[in-house]
Amino acid sequence: MSDSTSITVFSVLLQVIGWTFILKAVTACFTGVYIYFIRAPRNLQRLGEWAVITGATDGIGKAYAFALIRRGLKVVLVSRSEQRLDTTAQEIQAKTPGATIKKVAVDLGQLGDSGTDAQASGWGRLRQSVDGLDIGLLINNVGLSYDHPEYFDQLSEGDSHQIIQVNVQAATKITRLVLPRMKERRRGAVVFIGSAAATVLPASPLLAVYGATKAYLDQLARSLSLEYRSHGISFQNQAPLYVATKMSKIRRPSLTAPSPQAWVNSAVKHIGYEAVTTPYWVHGIMWWAISLVPEQFINAYVLRLHMGIRKRWYAKQKRSQ
Repeated sequence: MSDSTSITVFSVLLQVIGWTFILKAVTACFTGVYIYFIRAPRNLQRLGEWAVITGATDGIGKAYAFALIRRGLKVVLVSRSEQRLDTTAQEIQAKTPGATIKKVAVDLGQLGDSGTDAQASGWGRLRQSVDGLDIGLLINNVGLSYDHPEYFDQLSEGDSHQIIQVNVQAATKITRLVLPRMKERRRGAVVFIGSAAATVLPASPLLAVYGATKAYLDQLARSLSLEYRSHGISFQNQAPLYVATKMSKIRRPSLTAPSPQAWVNSAVKHIGYEAVTTPYWVHGIMWWAISLVPEQFINAYVLRLHMGIRKRWYAKQKRSQ
């Protein structure tokens, strides 16, 4: 093969690669515009009268409670604190008179398959509260993360256990609780509030257990969406990047870290569609941009970011002593 022929072939290959990239980018752009700005949301009332929301007294869970009430659903609010449940219910009633609300105070970190009387009674209260209700929607929002980024061997066994109990065990048990009636009625939707730590980023160093539990929810949503599609039930992992909540420790909302209300206003429109989504449009752009960067660069950046947060946390602890 002559040099001129080699150059021609190489030039053609570059053009093919370039046009393929442009075509994928244009397709992604039009798909994103349709999904985030044009596509009509599902009528959630057709799924059932009631929605169950875990972690319902703060952040995303609380914002979901307001959003679903506005869409005509009755809600079961699940949270650990009776006082905060009362306060949240009063806030909803004040802004939406006539809203129908049930409250269940239970520590979802203590819902084992077997164990103490407190575990049994908590699970029993939850089961009794939802028994007989026409539940069409479950928002598995409750979640637990680290106080600060930390190496795996430095994370206490108690903290690791609690993160797994809340993020994995509770979501699994509550899903199993509502699923039979949804299957019987052939309609329903289950939403897991996941995290970019598992869905968008290739790894989550120094938040390994948290990231692993959210990866579990991601895979659970993907798999169950296939298992139960023929039964009229959708499963979805909604994976945010940063949202201005207590868990993220971001106080002021911004374009890239919206308020829980702004995030939920987008998220509620995605229920019943893709098995995995990051429903806030800016996060969608960020996910696409991250997907273009080689994995090793993303991992190096995240590790450096988390190590910096860890260092500042220990420095703050030292100053407070």
